Amino acid sequence: MQAATYGSVFCFSHRNLRINAQTSLVKLHALHPSQLDRKFELDLGPHIHNFPINRKLSRLYVLPNTNDGHPSASTVDDGMNTNHAPSGTSPTFLSNWSPPRYLWRGLSVLILAGQVIMKTLKGKVHWRNTLQQLERVGPRSVGVCLLTAAFVGMAFTIQFVREFTRLGLNRSVGGVLALAFSRELSPVVTSIVVAGRIGSAFAAELGTMQVSEQTDTLRVLGSDPVDYLVTPRVIATCVALPFLTLLCFTIGMASSALLADSVYGVSINIILDSAQRALRPWDIISAMIKSQVFGSIISIVSCAWGVTTLGGAKGVGESTTSAVVISLVGIFVADFALSYCFFQGAGDQLKNCI
Repeated sequence: MQAATYGSVFCFSHRNLRINAQTSLVKLHALHPSQLDRKFELDLGPHIHNFPINRKLSRLYVLPNTNDGHPSASTVDDGMNTNHAPSGTSPTFLSNWSPPRYLWRGLSVLILAGQVIMKTLKGKVHWRNTLQQLERVGPRSVGVCLLTAAFVGMAFTIQFVREFTRLGLNRSVGGVLALAFSRELSPVVTSIVVAGRIGSAFAAELGTMQVSEQTDTLRVLGSDPVDYLVTPRVIATCVALPFLTLLCFTIGMASSALLADSVYGVSINIILDSAQRALRPWDIISAMIKSQVFGSIISIVSCAWGVTTLGGAKGVGESTTSAVVISLVGIFVADFALSYCFFQGAGDQLKNCI
C-alpha cells in the first residue's frame, strides 16, 4: 500500500520518500498531485545525512464495517508474532505439553472430594437440594434395586441348594446365603444399580450444565457450584445407599427362602435359623460401611466427570459413559480392599450351621 486518500487526509509510505544527497533536500510527494498540490522540502544543511529505512512486507485486509457499511482496512506485518510470546526467546521444555485428560480428571476427583469434606464439616450444605437428591436416590431407586436383589438371590439359591442338598448340608444353605448377601452381594449389587441409574444421571446433568455455562452463571450470582450441586448429591448418595443395601439384603434372603422351600423342599424355618446362627452384627455393619464408601465413589466420580465435561453434546455422552465405567471399577477395587481388611481373620462362622 503506497498511498491512500480519504477526503482531505492523505498518507504516504517510505516508497514516496526521495532523498537528494547532493542538494540535501528531502522531497515528499503525494501519489496524486491533483488531490494535493503541495511539496514539502526539508533543508538539511551542507552535510549529507543517511536515513536508514527498514522495509517491511505488509498485508492489507479489507473487512466490511457493520456499523456504517463502509469497508475498513487494516495491515498486518509478516514478522508479527501472533502467538503473543516473546519473539526473541526459544520455547522452553514442556511449554507446549498439556496433561492427559484422565490425569487432570483424576486430580479433579481428589480436589472435589476434599472440597466436599471441608464444606460438610463447615456446614455449608444446601439442605433443600440435599433432600431432593435424597428422595431421588432413595425412594425412587427402591423398585429397581429390590427387583435386582430378588433375582440375584434366586439365582444363587439355585446354585447353592443343589450342591448342598447332594452333600447333605441342607442346614448350611441359609448361613451361606446370609454371609454371601451381607458381605458381598447386597452392597455390590445395590451399588452397581445405583451407579447405572443415579451416577449416569449426575454426570449427564452436571455435564450439560457445564457445557451450557450454567455453572458459570451460578458463580456470577455468588453461589458456589460445589455447595449447590456437588455436596447435596454426595451426601444423599452416602446416606441412602446403606438403607437400600439393607432392603436388598432382606429381599434377597426372602426370595431365596421362598424358592428353596417351593422348589427344593428346604423349609423356610431351616434357612432362617441357619442364617441367624451364621450372621454376626459386624457382617451387617461392614455391609453398611461398604455401601457408604461405594456411594461416595459413585457420587464424587460422577460429579467430577460432569463438571469437567468438554465438547458439547458429544462430550456429555462420553462423560456419562466414562463416569459409569470408572465408578464400577472403583467399586470393585474398593470392595476387594475392604473385604481384605474386614474379613481376613474370619472363617469359623459356618461351624454353627452344621
